[in-house]
Amino acid sequence: MTPASVSDYRELARRRLPKIFFEYIDGGSYAEVTLRRNVADLEAIALRQRVMRDMTQLDMSVEVFGQKLSMPVGLAPVGMAGMYGRRGEVQASAAAAKVGVPFCLSTVGVCSVEEVASAGTPPWFQLYMLKDRGYMAELLARAKAAGCPVLVFTVDLPVPGARYRDVRSGFTGSSGLSGALNTAWQGVTHPAWLWDVWLHGRPHTLGSVVGAIPQSRSVTDFLGWIARNFDRSVTWADLDWVRKTWDGPIVIKGVLDPEDARDALRAGAQGIVVSNHGGRQLDGVRSSISALPAVVDAVGGELEVFLDGGVRSGLDVLKALALGARACFVGRAWAYALGAGGAPMIEKMLGTLRSELAVAMTLTGCNVAREANRALLDVAG
Repeated sequence: MTPASVSDYRELARRRLPKIFFEYIDGGSYAEVTLRRNVADLEAIALRQRVMRDMTQLDMSVEVFGQKLSMPVGLAPVGMAGMYGRRGEVQASAAAAKVGVPFCLSTVGVCSVEEVASAGTPPWFQLYMLKDRGYMAELLARAKAAGCPVLVFTVDLPVPGARYRDVRSGFTGSSGLSGALNTAWQGVTHPAWLWDVWLHGRPHTLGSVVGAIPQSRSVTDFLGWIARNFDRSVTWADLDWVRKTWDGPIVIKGVLDPEDARDALRAGAQGIVVSNHGGRQLDGVRSSISALPAVVDAVGGELEVFLDGGVRSGLDVLKALALGARACFVGRAWAYALGAGGAPMIEKMLGTLRSELAVAMTLTGCNVAREANRALLDVAG
């Protein structure tokens, strides 16, 4: 199949990846209500079609923290990407750099921050706050030394959400001989993945935190350790602790409530990502896109506001821009593309988003993406 949309990359990834990893990418928490809302609420927004305008020139560029993006899209942090494609985070970073958009490396990436940075453009770095503050300070110093320009501090994961698909697939909850046999069987039945990732994509560790847990041998060992070490005591005051090591821009990821957005501003953040963790944390909360307008109204003039969650097309990107987002971060979209065929597929997927955005801008009369506003939306639709 030649992929033409994000849903096509999803299908190719489903075919190629072992079930345990596809379900990990694709699933959400509990009954996945919020996961579905993220997509459905974006689909429900109507664009306002306009005609007979000179749309010869389109400008999709946007500047964020001194970095010029070719279009208002970035690759969101995705855990364990190195299990979906060989050294997956390095491939994603290379694809993003080639297209001219930012890549954000997850704390729980298979590739370390040094490996990704040394391969090309230093990534934005996403931080989970763990109980071991000494190691967190060391990790922040490493990200700074690697040249990472922006810190994305994820705050909606004091505990992991209950993701039932991962239990059913055997990704979590199985151990010992049964877990080993499940992994072995899934590898054998997916030979392309076995050759590309399992045999030639090692080491299968979480590169940025491997020093904190030297006795662990597998990705699931690392994830178990991290789940036990998420810090539930984190408050806005902890940004002062982060600032002792990090002097660059800080973006708070995981904000849905306007008051939390105001707290982020008061705490000294430079940006926020309106996000519900892709529907992977607290199920039953509102979609990211439905939360966006109130957050923008609360702080949009003083902070950079980004959207994450449910973005599956360039049309979705324009809808988010119209509601006040500076840019959108896509997670599952690039993870699907990576699983479907590595960096070339990620580049192709980003090209698809760009083409869709161009059509949407042309048919709504929006020549400049950064000037998008609510007048692009058909509120009666």
